[in-house]
Amino acid sequence: MTRCVRCKGRGLCGRPVCPILRSFREMAKLPKLGTRIEGPSPPDVFVGRFGYPRVSAGPLVPAGEKEGPGSGRDLDLCLRPAELAKMDVGEIVALRSSMVRSGSKVEVKDARNPGKLLEQAQEIAMSSTPVGTEVTFLKPPRGRLRFDGFMMPSGPSGSVKEMEITTNPSVPRKVDEVVEDSDLKANLAVGELYTSGVEVDGISRLLSLGLLGVERKLVPTRWSITASDDIAGKHLISAVLDYPLLNDYLLFSGERLGNHFEVLLTPGSFTYELIEIWLPRSVWSGEVAWIGADREGPGPKKGYSDLAGGYYAARLALLERLAEMRRQASVLMVREISEKYWAPLGAWVVREAAREALRNSPRKFETLEAALADMATRIRTPLREWRPHSELARGAGQTTLASFF
Repeated sequence: MTRCVRCKGRGLCGRPVCPILRSFREMAKLPKLGTRIEGPSPPDVFVGRFGYPRVSAGPLVPAGEKEGPGSGRDLDLCLRPAELAKMDVGEIVALRSSMVRSGSKVEVKDARNPGKLLEQAQEIAMSSTPVGTEVTFLKPPRGRLRFDGFMMPSGPSGSVKEMEITTNPSVPRKVDEVVEDSDLKANLAVGELYTSGVEVDGISRLLSLGLLGVERKLVPTRWSITASDDIAGKHLISAVLDYPLLNDYLLFSGERLGNHFEVLLTPGSFTYELIEIWLPRSVWSGEVAWIGADREGPGPKKGYSDLAGGYYAARLALLERLAEMRRQASVLMVREISEKYWAPLGAWVVREAAREALRNSPRKFETLEAALADMATRIRTPLREWRPHSELARGAGQTTLASFF
């Protein structure tokens, strides 16, 4: 932060865009806010973590003009992660800056017997389409554009006095069934919803608003995002472990929003390694690149990953591809983050960038060494710097029993 204080937007960090100045500019574009805002919630809801177990919870509503960023026309299309990933960082920041975070203080256990405001937020969370919402605040919403490594950015915030839903939420039948089943454990509920085609971000909203499981309670949004990726991933792992082993070395490559992925599938029982390389002048990094790694397999992972939510988001994308291929494999994923990713947008970026890479046609190789050499041609960080972080890559060239057959 001291570097930012000295710089004051002069570009001393070398980033192409100053996230602090961009925040100010986007906030300046917002119309002057009063105590009443009416518009469609994406749907999007937020549950804070400060003060837990007494937290702030409520929907996000647009502050923009009807035909500008944050309009109902945009929200239905562009607040879905798969669509957002097609935009650039600046466009996403502009769109999200128009979202006003509303909230009222509630106890997490109130999810079982919600008052009017929380019940309305739960109805919004269940919808698959934008929900007309009219919110009256105690004071005009204030604040700056908020960035977070787990969640999408959002704009000003305010305490809710009253709220009304002005259109009927569109609730998928499967969502309604699972929410009504209070005897269904949360992990099984997530599995059922995910299998039925409910996107993981929608599942995260339901989990956050305390609508899933037996012991129902509100879950802070940043926790529910990772929990949904993790539980959905574990649901897929149980299926992948029953599939035959991959016979080839397959290498997938792709990039979204300054997040480049190289995904190497190799013959072997399911293992998963993720190496993250934060290049200089990318968000969170300093003057030199930072490299971190984590892995799991063949047994269940113990503890929470040092790579935080991105580890589980990338794993989910990988497991989706393995399930589609009906194969299991030992996998090395390398995520290299460049200066193009100048503002944190949330863990969904990792999931969508990994999905993009895995949608592309793979290259096929005869050996692990050949695959690693090809990976190195698209990763800016030299192979010698990140290879020691991978157990799979360090084992390249070693003779194994399988090589004799």
